[in-house]
Amino acid sequence: RGRAAARGAGDRLEWQNLVTFGSFSSMAPCSHPYTCALNQVKLFSTNVQKEGPGSQAMKVEKVPTIDEAAENIGIKATLMKQEPLQVRVKAVLKKREYGPKYTQNNFITGVRAINEFCLKSSDLEQLRKIRRRSPHEDTESFTVYLRSDVETKSLEVWGSPEALAREKKLRKEAEIEYRERLFRNQKILKEYKDFLGNTKVRLSFLCAFFPGPGKVVMVAICINGLNCFFKFLAWVYTGSASMFSEAIHSLSDTCNQGLLALGISKSVQTPDPTHPYGFMNMRYIASLISGVGIFMMGAGLSWYHGIMGLLNPQPMESLLWAYCILAGSLISEGATLLVAVNELRRSAQAKGMSFYKYVMESRDPSTNVILLEDTAAVLGVTIAATCMGLTSITGNPVYDSLGSLGVGTLLGVVSAFLIYTNTEALLGRSIQAEQVQKLTELLENDPSVRAIHDVKATDLGLGKVRFKAEVDFDGRVVTRSYLEKQDFDQMLQEIQEVKTPEELEVFMLKHGENIIDTLGAEVDRLEKELKKRNPEVRHVDLEIL
Repeated sequence: RGRAAARGAGDRLEWQNLVTFGSFSSMAPCSHPYTCALNQVKLFSTNVQKEGPGSQAMKVEKVPTIDEAAENIGIKATLMKQEPLQVRVKAVLKKREYGPKYTQNNFITGVRAINEFCLKSSDLEQLRKIRRRSPHEDTESFTVYLRSDVETKSLEVWGSPEALAREKKLRKEAEIEYRERLFRNQKILKEYKDFLGNTKVRLSFLCAFFPGPGKVVMVAICINGLNCFFKFLAWVYTGSASMFSEAIHSLSDTCNQGLLALGISKSVQTPDPTHPYGFMNMRYIASLISGVGIFMMGAGLSWYHGIMGLLNPQPMESLLWAYCILAGSLISEGATLLVAVNELRRSAQAKGMSFYKYVMESRDPSTNVILLEDTAAVLGVTIAATCMGLTSITGNPVYDSLGSLGVGTLLGVVSAFLIYTNTEALLGRSIQAEQVQKLTELLENDPSVRAIHDVKATDLGLGKVRFKAEVDFDGRVVTRSYLEKQDFDQMLQEIQEVKTPEELEVFMLKHGENIIDTLGAEVDRLEKELKKRNPEVRHVDLEIL
């Protein structure tokens, strides 16, 4: 029994040696492909030995590595022939935190540098100058400066941020004082010119009244002013309610046409920083106020006088002079109406629209007001003459009062139409669908444009249009446009020199910025093309998707 126990203990010890690769390595072939990776792995085995009756202790023994085992059994050369395991690691660039300090890399113009940082033009000569693509149509490129350079120079000139802030405050106060002095000087100069006489011709003002709507308005002012004067004389002589309504009608027309003249002269002014899109809507504003004036002065007074005539009828004197004045008014009002109709017909043909549609959409507000006022004047003269004739035949003054109410109702209809059409125009009316389609197709046919979305074309007045659209550019075409201007051999050399992620980042940043500039140039090109082929388009806003 003792021999058997000793033999069993010897077998267990031999098996443990085999497990620890002491002699098991020589028995198993080392041809597995992952065996080469095990040369860096350390194996451990556990032996449980009894230290006393009823107790066990775990002892950890270090197991030889594969290199040590291979060295013992002579197979190290076989393991060295296996290729090492390759692991691909993804390179990750360092994340950058873009805080407020990053704005120092912004570009600012020389004007901003002088105004906001209290510098002189001589101070900017020492800074780095960068030529950039200009956002303005009249210049191709302009000079900008790095904001960080300008801030550093301002601190160098003024010494501290506090001193710079004090200087800004002083300059702001000086600017306010300068504006006040300028206002006073302009007022004194105006008084001086009024006293001595101003012989200088205001060409911009006069040129607005010679062609088109301005000519129609000036003719209407002269004719309606004369008609108003003679109609008031006829009313004083006859006491006719219809004649009074006609006199009030001519007076309101004269005042409203004077307001239209003011709107025309204001609409041709050059845009300024306060009104960057100009004053073209002043014609619609003047026409709207004119409609309100016709309603309040013309229709209101005519209704009032007609109602008072019905409540307190008064006998009328001889109506012969009244008929003569009405006949002359009919001829003059008809002549003004003919001038307005010819002007509107010519404008409608130029726009490719029918006369009726051109009038209903109030495309030419000033001439439209003249047309409607003169139409109402001709109808009003007819109504007044008819009612006065009935009064002369029957001797009943009620017909004359009814004529006054009829003229007032006619003026109310005209004023309501003017208020409605001009309000619609001021709310931002779209241009014709055919014209929008034409502008859209021009963009879609360009190779660099993939799609057009959210198109808005607004009538600014005076035949000027503002066009806005969301443009989906084809990045491949834009990139090819950039590559066509590059030296491919030099670019290939730059690519071959890229070895690290940092160098790749520098390469991509350089060409990425240039591609963005190319995209901006494409936007400028499309805007110029739209304005060139469609002269009525004054402002173009293309937003990149």
